[in-house]
Amino acid sequence: MAGLTVAGGATTLLNPSLTSSQSQSAGPVATAQKRIYFDVQAYGAKGDGISIDSPAINAAIDAAADAGGGTVIFPAGVYASYSIHLKSNVALFLQQGATILAASTPYDGLSTGGYDAAETQGAWEPFQDYGHNHWHNSLIWGENIHDFGIFGPGLIWGKGLSRGHNERTLPNTTAPGVGNKAIALKNCRNVILSDFSILQGGWFGILATGVDNFTIDNLKIDTNRDGIDIDCCRNVRVSNCTVNSPWDDGICPKSSYALGYARATENLTITNCYVTGIYELGSVLDGTWKHMEMPKGRVGTGRIKLGTETNGGFKNITISNCVFESCQGFALESVDGAIVEDITFTGVTMRNVRAPFFLRLGARLRGPKPQTVVGTMKRILISNVVSSGAAQLPSIVAGVTDHPVEDLKISDIYLHQVGGAGADMAAIQPQEKADQYPEPTMFGDLPATGMFVRHARNIELTNVEIATESADVRPAFHLGDVDGADFFRLKFPQRQQASQFRLKNVSDFRLFGCQHYADAGEDHANDKTI
Repeated sequence: MAGLTVAGGATTLLNPSLTSSQSQSAGPVATAQKRIYFDVQAYGAKGDGISIDSPAINAAIDAAADAGGGTVIFPAGVYASYSIHLKSNVALFLQQGATILAASTPYDGLSTGGYDAAETQGAWEPFQDYGHNHWHNSLIWGENIHDFGIFGPGLIWGKGLSRGHNERTLPNTTAPGVGNKAIALKNCRNVILSDFSILQGGWFGILATGVDNFTIDNLKIDTNRDGIDIDCCRNVRVSNCTVNSPWDDGICPKSSYALGYARATENLTITNCYVTGIYELGSVLDGTWKHMEMPKGRVGTGRIKLGTETNGGFKNITISNCVFESCQGFALESVDGAIVEDITFTGVTMRNVRAPFFLRLGARLRGPKPQTVVGTMKRILISNVVSSGAAQLPSIVAGVTDHPVEDLKISDIYLHQVGGAGADMAAIQPQEKADQYPEPTMFGDLPATGMFVRHARNIELTNVEIATESADVRPAFHLGDVDGADFFRLKFPQRQQASQFRLKNVSDFRLFGCQHYADAGEDHANDKTI
């Protein structure tokens, strides 16, 4: 289709692949026709990787916004930039071979120029870290805008961004003129990010806070901290993305207090995504897939995690058809008062992960007092998951005293662990650590091969197999302070026929239909091995 008639009879071309001369033959001066494409080179961008092109890029965005909307085109080239300002009704299109490059700053920052200053936060600033509290100190940012997007097969390279760690090789994240995020969005709606790649995205490749009607599709992110953070957002679709993030989380919904009030992340789907923490920075995008050298027993982070900032809640969320490789397992957390409910996790494969599932209802309670109290976690379904080569640490379901994880259904699961633990590990009594930062390693070694469950109510496991590479003397399941536990059609390591359950203060326990294992039931068990 060559054209389209728009209001007033003007005709405009619809092909974002047009060359600069085709789309901008009249330059930045307005013509009689209504233009919808704005080439950054026509506004002075050099694309040579040296000149700072952000003033020209922002001029093109302003022109598109002033025209009532349009698409800003980045032809092939390297556009070194400081902060780029998104606007309502304006899309950015990165053509093949186009790179937006985060320009460098000195370690101690710049007295003038550089990235936009971090905006002032309110009295709620202590409730989340520096990275979550600011958006303007980013390569690309937008606030209080709507109906916009970033598209195209090009690259966003955050080479000059800080990642928030105290290291001399990258700028100090709080210094003036320093940027620390590739893309930051706050209080926006009707947003699409699709088809581009992010390399070395800084503290966050994408930080979206309070963004509704949000689509993220077919991104490739190869980064040095978090890949995608979805904070206090509603109606979000994440699909077909690849994220390599060895040093932090891959896809990370959150529910912080950064907006100045508690807002749930809800109506979210994550599907057809691949997350990993094992590949050297850049090697996923360049196709070499080079494994990082990891210390023994360590895995990269790289996971899908709901948390840690959890003031509002997670509601009505589905994660499906995803692949985890050489990273932490799936994490679902509420430690700052969040209401977590109606969560499904299904159709997932995991390889060489640590703790395939980590469900934590805790009492860190980082939020305004006295209203911040322990939250809830209930109505959670985990199904059709296979995990192989997982580390010795089992899956974990852990509430705190008087605040159980509730209504958990786990079915059609195969959990293969390395095993190899001895009697000393089987005898461990893990501490509670109710107010500590949530992480699968927080309790240390655990006395179960397959699943450690403490402070839970109404849990059900059906068609679950626990397997170990090496013999392991720990029971498959360790249950403590559990009210209502139903186990049906389980298989245990090496077909062991005894001592696969340790029950401590467990009520209404039932085990039935397991091959090579006798049915059993307990109204109440203070401390019993079955």
